Amino acid sequence: MFIALLAAAVALPACDVALPEESGDYCRSVTFRSLPYTVCTFRADRDDIRLFYADGEAGQYLQFNTLADTLEARGETLVFAMNGGMYHEDRQPVGYLRAEDGDRASVNTNEGPGNFHMKPNGVFWLEDGRAGISVSEAYLEDDRDPEYATQSGPMLVIDGEIHPALNPDGTSRKRRNGVGVSADGRTVHFAISDTLVTFHDFASLFRERLEVPDALFLDGQVSRIYAPAMSRDEQGADMGPIVGVVER
Repeated sequence: MFIALLAAAVALPACDVALPEESGDYCRSVTFRSLPYTVCTFRADRDDIRLFYADGEAGQYLQFNTLADTLEARGETLVFAMNGGMYHEDRQPVGYLRAEDGDRASVNTNEGPGNFHMKPNGVFWLEDGRAGISVSEAYLEDDRDPEYATQSGPMLVIDGEIHPALNPDGTSRKRRNGVGVSADGRTVHFAISDTLVTFHDFASLFRERLEVPDALFLDGQVSRIYAPAMSRDEQGADMGPIVGVVER
């Protein structure tokens, strides 16, 4: 059973999406097909993108502010964060997670209910200054050894095409967040809807506006963002995996 929290919709003004040439100009508001989103864009070969789950004996982070405080004590600054994948009631990840504190579970290719098991699902990974999103079965075949990785589902965009199970006439609307990676593995786009959207709406943002060949759904309803440069620090129920970007 996945944790669900219905987030409030927040409309924001539109702005073009572009790869930031300098650190700090990461997040911007985007309107696509009259729907508002926040998109935060990073470079895998420059920016310190990590997956977080727990801090040793202190236990699970659960909240953005706990993670930010822990990093601050290390002399680091959290400049962006988002919930980084689905989790059970005890906040354990549903799928594979390689975070700062090590691995949790293994790549999950089982059949089952819910969005995670809407095959194909996938793994977002970071390795040697490059990012990627692989269908879970392909990730296993590639035998990768990344610094960080998180498994979620479904895939939103696969080799430039929207996941075939995502219905353009779908009526289920929720707040959603996900990640897309450019073909060269250099550019990483994290996106969150600022209103309720369908799966197909969200996938279309990645394929048509952000123009990425592969994108992965991270979660819905529990979706929240930490972007202090935009005065965004969204509060809510405890989270499991968190994806974040750190500056020293």
